[in-house]
Amino acid sequence: MVKELPTPERPLRIGTRGSPLARAQAHETRDRLAKAFDLPGEAFEIVIIKTSGDDAALIAKDTPLKELGGKGLFVKEIEEQLLSGGIDIAVHSMKDMPVAQPGGLTLDTYLPREDVRDAFVSVKYAALEDVPAGCVMGSSSLRRRAQLAQRRPDLTLAEFRGNVQTRLRKLGEGVADATFLAMAGLTRLGMIGELPATAIAPEVMLPAVAQGAIGIERRVADTRVAGMLEAIHDGETAKRLAAERAFLEALDGSCETPIAGLAELSGGTLRLRGEVLRPDGSETLQDEAEAPVEDGAELGRAMAGRLLERGGPGFFDWRS
Repeated sequence: MVKELPTPERPLRIGTRGSPLARAQAHETRDRLAKAFDLPGEAFEIVIIKTSGDDAALIAKDTPLKELGGKGLFVKEIEEQLLSGGIDIAVHSMKDMPVAQPGGLTLDTYLPREDVRDAFVSVKYAALEDVPAGCVMGSSSLRRRAQLAQRRPDLTLAEFRGNVQTRLRKLGEGVADATFLAMAGLTRLGMIGELPATAIAPEVMLPAVAQGAIGIERRVADTRVAGMLEAIHDGETAKRLAAERAFLEALDGSCETPIAGLAELSGGTLRLRGEVLRPDGSETLQDEAEAPVEDGAELGRAMAGRLLERGGPGFFDWRS
């Protein structure tokens, strides 16, 4: 039982970035909490926080994210507000989260996972296999760029960063012939069926680790918030992400590393698929294994170890 619930006079402050997708995720979190505790929407306050990543994206639109400082750029100011008490919880897209949190914070609540697949988006072509050689594919994701370079080396890659709306605008302006977006984001924005998007099976393009999952970060010592978040936590998503993020962490994953991973549950068994690529797509390492659900994290670490061994000491030299 949570002893003290938020009220319109003392609302629970939910921190998020300002993009339409980030706001949608914060609203979903608010709505789930409101329903779980029969609270009015006014008992919550959505706090928009501008991050260094937002500024960097505006200042250097054509610079790869890895050269701007990596994933941490998009959470630093939010976590600072959480630590200082400016907000009570922070809502994140898990695929964008570093594997480690600052001291005093924990990320242990997940909402039910959405569609994990990537989407091929184009106003000219129905599917990736229909795109003629020489066409321009826009993407800022190192993973997607490496996977595309491996599968379709006949296409031209262009740096293509921004939120969903920005990338769709760029497509309309002819900056690229096609791009990739996450099906989860399109679903949460209510855009499925409103634009020319085709889901790509994981067997064709393995998604990013934790793609489609929303995580909620809190202060370790905030027992009131911890009690509230228990009511909306999805255990199945947590089990899948335990394996995927252990895999990522063991590979020293960052935005400089093209890594894909997907865990799926079937009864008490967890199946994990993992992939590591060179940025130019010239070499790909893949693995697949199963284990009892409770051993998911160990499964992820073991898979990472096998891929590191297969890659050898020079596989990641391009990161230095």
